[in-house]
Amino acid sequence: MNVLAIRGATTVTSNNKQEILDESAKLIQTIIIENLLDVEDIISMCFTMTSDLDKVYPSVAVREILNICDVPMLNFEEKYIEGSLRMCIRVMMYVNTEKNKSDIRHIYLNNSKNLRTDITKDEL
Repeated sequence: MNVLAIRGATTVTSNNKQEILDESAKLIQTIIIENLLDVEDIISMCFTMTSDLDKVYPSVAVREILNICDVPMLNFEEKYIEGSLRMCIRVMMYVNTEKNKSDIRHIYLNNSKNLRTDITKDEL
């Protein structure tokens, strides 16, 4: 069994609690579905948000909307770099898996697709 990291990100249109919760839940749910994960295989998640988002932690969506309550999660503020993408939520999810790195689907939704144009797909 391998321990691998899955990256993902999404953006919101405003600093709104419900939108942050909805988009965070959608991001995690998409990572789980696209990577055919069993929730039991998730080791932990680390979230970052840009400093313009401060209404709720993304991990609240995982616990309250997706009902994933036994996975350790941390929330951080993303370092601001001049010209960087704003209103962005990022995650690094660590998982136990039989997959190889090349089999992992990193998920970038909404405007975050611009962060990794080398790996994003239009169908998501």
